[in-house]
Amino acid sequence: MTGLVNFDHIKAALELRGFDSAKARQPMTPAPRGWQNRDSPPALAAVMILIFADERQRLKLVLTLRNAELRGHSGQVSFPGGRQDPGDASLTGAALRETYEEIGIHSDSLQILGELPSIYIPTSHYEVFPTVARIEGLPVFSPNPAEVAEVFCFGLDELLRPEYKHVEQRRIRGLEARVPYYAVRDQKVWGATAIMLSEFEGRLRRVLPPGALPAMAAAKS
Repeated sequence: MTGLVNFDHIKAALELRGFDSAKARQPMTPAPRGWQNRDSPPALAAVMILIFADERQRLKLVLTLRNAELRGHSGQVSFPGGRQDPGDASLTGAALRETYEEIGIHSDSLQILGELPSIYIPTSHYEVFPTVARIEGLPVFSPNPAEVAEVFCFGLDELLRPEYKHVEQRRIRGLEARVPYYAVRDQKVWGATAIMLSEFEGRLRRVLPPGALPAMAAAKS
């Protein structure tokens, strides 16, 4: 049984013109977000939003749980990615390199589908550029234990379901914050990763056929 979302939908979602990214990101944006005035421009980083079709042709996203010993964002769920190195030819090149280094997926098995607009992360002062790619065939992950504690997947159909979305209160850097998150495999996907997923979700909602989402809810019940 195929899923609701297919690769044609993803292509159309990435090619939308005049899409309101800020509005689509808002449902998963923590508040307050912790803006600070900075004297220097942000460092550049890239992440890879990997998508593949499982044995039943349902599309899935790849997420990683970062090693708890890492200095930055330790123990959090994220996309493969990291800071752009001087040797990277482009930000997409940085995402490809990081994907191979972190989870062992080589660029030869990937088809680049497009990009999402960059997102600024105020706490780390990074400008992050998401690339979206298709994995040809079923992936075989080889996570680098120094960086990745676990690799797991999240169905794109599930991204559209309200039961995977939650909100909690957290104390972050001394401030009480409202933190939305996606509940995935006993993990909480929040922060920049959730904000990027929220935009991706919003774009998919724009291109799915009329009535598709009510039909999905009826099929679940």
